[in-house]
Amino acid sequence: MFEEMRTRDFVRWMFFGILIAAFALVQLSQNPLILDVGIQLTFYVIVPVLYFGRQFQKQQVPLSRVVFLKGASRWLLPLTGLVTLSTFFSMAMLWLQLRVLMPVAPWMVDSLLERAPFPDNIAYLITVSLIVAVIGPIAEEFMFRGLLLKRLISKTSMWEGIGTSSLLFGMLHMDFFGAFLFGVTASILYLLTDNLLIPILLHIFHNSLVVGLMFISPGWPEWLTVMESADIYTKAVPNAIVLFVTSILIFAVILRLAQSLNKKKEEEKYQVFLKKQREALQNEPDHPEMP
Repeated sequence: MFEEMRTRDFVRWMFFGILIAAFALVQLSQNPLILDVGIQLTFYVIVPVLYFGRQFQKQQVPLSRVVFLKGASRWLLPLTGLVTLSTFFSMAMLWLQLRVLMPVAPWMVDSLLERAPFPDNIAYLITVSLIVAVIGPIAEEFMFRGLLLKRLISKTSMWEGIGTSSLLFGMLHMDFFGAFLFGVTASILYLLTDNLLIPILLHIFHNSLVVGLMFISPGWPEWLTVMESADIYTKAVPNAIVLFVTSILIFAVILRLAQSLNKKKEEEKYQVFLKKQREALQNEPDHPEMP
């Protein structure tokens, strides 16, 4: 399905879509909030829906082939655990990055820790939160785990596709290391289940937690979160411990999932081999009887 799509076609659609949307929005309004929402909706909704909708229709493939509910319920608890683990890892990794930057670029640390005030426009906040928590994850999973991952695997190999797509995913996020490992985990989950809904749920759970913490309690947990430059040193011990523990656990989870994926691929190869053997036997002409 996704293997038949071309990444450069999607990039072309996205480029012209955003260009047209930006031009139209500038003509309609000079409000920066409207421009921001319009560009985000173009990137996460309009272009993906038009492109993937056309591709699914062109290939005559129903959406239910790649996104379905069957078997998804048993993943809800593991996904919740993965999101919690990923969130604490990202918090501790942020501390490490700030700790490395502090001696060489303290101005950059101050810039990263500076929190912009929330806009007073409630409609804007609700819309952006919905995009970040739900719409964005759905679109990004179709882009990265669907189109890009499958296309790269068809051109290279399974693990090269996972690594490259996750690297690109990480480069587009401020939390590079956390996003990279998230991309690896989401890719393996998709290939393991053949259900794009699983990484979509993982992504939605993760982003919803981030949005919730941002609005409800941006300083939670207080003993770990770095809110100002002084916290880089006063909260060094808990952050170092959390980073060490979560790193081990994340790599253990990825290793376990990778082993399950390799086992699944070996079984699929064996089933293909058996199928070819049966077909060869069926097509083989009967041997004449010996006199």
